[in-house]
Amino acid sequence: MSVRLKPIKPKKISDQVFDQLRDLIDRGQLKSGEKILPERELAEAMNVSRTTVRNAISRLVFMGLLEHKQGQGTFVRPPESREANPLALAMEAQNATLEDLLEVRMGLECNAAALAAERADEADIRFLEQSLKEMRSEVTSGRLGTEADVSFHMAISYATKNPVQVHIMRSFYDFLFFGIKENLYYLYEEASRIQQIIDQHKALFETIRNRDPDAARQAMQTHIFFVLNFFRNREKEELEG
Repeated sequence: MSVRLKPIKPKKISDQVFDQLRDLIDRGQLKSGEKILPERELAEAMNVSRTTVRNAISRLVFMGLLEHKQGQGTFVRPPESREANPLALAMEAQNATLEDLLEVRMGLECNAAALAAERADEADIRFLEQSLKEMRSEVTSGRLGTEADVSFHMAISYATKNPVQVHIMRSFYDFLFFGIKENLYYLYEEASRIQQIIDQHKALFETIRNRDPDAARQAMQTHIFFVLNFFRNREKEELEG
């Protein structure tokens, strides 16, 4: 055989630390603006060296997910302050609309919901439930609940146990954040609509918790169609107005 094969190397410890911190950010357990633990405490908690933690944090800073503040510590950067990822830049170059974004989400997330209903473990269910509670709390307080909304959808991706799905949604994260924020801004103009959104998330959560893939797929489709049709109708009214 002429193909040259490379020896398989075990995953570096710093990569494992990076993955764990990245997961905490994606799932919304480390929230925008939140200060992370100092290197020493992280190293002790993960039973690794401070150099290993420092390398992982440096990668997250380079990616724009964390930022160092002189004399204050290291913080999670808000999604809207991060530099656009390659997917977001590509979409902007193509003048992609919210409708385009929602059509892509339809394909990605309906399948993810079905897989999550089949594969979610108890930890995934807790992540989903926590995101749902935070969404309700944020909306009750008069805010949009954008980050909790994104965390809910990311938790579904993690629950698929499919690394490709997670990778795609990670790349999609900043653009997804923009889409959800824009969606909720307009939907929030009428209180009844935002309550419908929360009800749809609750129904979706219950289908996953009940291990019903077909119902989960349908619940996600219903949710995204609701938002998609809202924007289609809104655009139509603007053109006719």
